[in-house]
Amino acid sequence: MSQKVIIASDSTSDLNETLLKRYDIQILPLSVALGGKNYTDGVDIDPDTIYAHYEKTGELPKTAAPNVAAAEAFLSRLTADGSAVLLFTISSDMSSTYNNARLAAAGFENVYPIDTRNLSTGGGLLVIAAAEMAEAGVPAAEIADRVRAMTERVDASFVIDNLEFLHKGGRCSAVAAIGANLLQLKPCITVHGGKMGVGKKYRGKFSKVLETYVADRLGDGTDVDSSVVFVTHAGCDEDIVNTCVERVKSIVPQKQVHVTRAGCTISSHCGKNTLGVLFVRKPK
Repeated sequence: MSQKVIIASDSTSDLNETLLKRYDIQILPLSVALGGKNYTDGVDIDPDTIYAHYEKTGELPKTAAPNVAAAEAFLSRLTADGSAVLLFTISSDMSSTYNNARLAAAGFENVYPIDTRNLSTGGGLLVIAAAEMAEAGVPAAEIADRVRAMTERVDASFVIDNLEFLHKGGRCSAVAAIGANLLQLKPCITVHGGKMGVGKKYRGKFSKVLETYVADRLGDGTDVDSSVVFVTHAGCDEDIVNTCVERVKSIVPQKQVHVTRAGCTISSHCGKNTLGVLFVRKPK
């Protein structure tokens, strides 16, 4: 009888409840410090609470990786029945979560920490791919090898309506923030080599910018792995989200377009009214 394989992720993968339940994905949450209190991402705090607090006080939260002890306790619970575990984390260039997971995993057999080299559903794409492989009976070590080889093919990007959170969080200079706001620029934040960078800068109304952005990222759709595409947003208007989903469907003959809401960790850095289309490109 083959060994059971459990797929786990830190909370930054931003997978919705439907997907978590469908694949029985286990979540190791990051922590969120706000207003003098400590919270657990996705458990006792949500992004709307963060936005409301910021509007009232001007204070942004601080997020922190699970420490080694927390990761050890998490893995101990999952491996108690002899299961193998793949634990996916946000890029090691953005957080210490992967390193802590790696240190924790050293005390277990058949535990595979995976550095997604990504964030949000960019990592979630790898989590879902691994879950599909596990359901098909692929051994844990082989799944780990396959998804690590996929990391460079993940296309993750977001368009940000307002640079205020990035600026306040130290990720955007004041000059850039002021200039973008005055010119109505909506920058596309991309992920390459595990790090965030600025891609194309759009100008105009957010809803119209997003339609152009979707077309730019997907092109004619021929090199897009259509099995799973994510439209992930941080508190965007439902009509805007639905328009983007329909735009994706018009370009890519996808099997599934999943709509997800960015969790507390991602929302703390990008702010409200951020939207991205995330997918895997076909091997060249």
